[in-house]
Amino acid sequence: MSIDPDKVTTQEETGEPAAIDEVEGRVQAEMKIAEGRAKESVAQGLQDKELEREGRALQAEGERELEHERQQTNEAESGHE
Repeated sequence: MSIDPDKVTTQEETGEPAAIDEVEGRVQAEMKIAEGRAKESVAQGLQDKELEREGRALQAEGERELEHERQQTNEAESGHE
């Protein structure tokens, strides 16, 4: 059995993102959340209020990005059905 190259549709032609691209944004957002938690923890130990604020801000940014990625995934999935 052979594949007819004229009948093959690529992801580029359909506009569908590659699975690795979909995961990359979520991973980056999760890393920001983890880094923010670590900063906040260290700052509490050092009693450094500014570093603690930075940690919380980084966590919030990561959570917003993660939510944005989830919404994009949901929109993409509902558009393909």
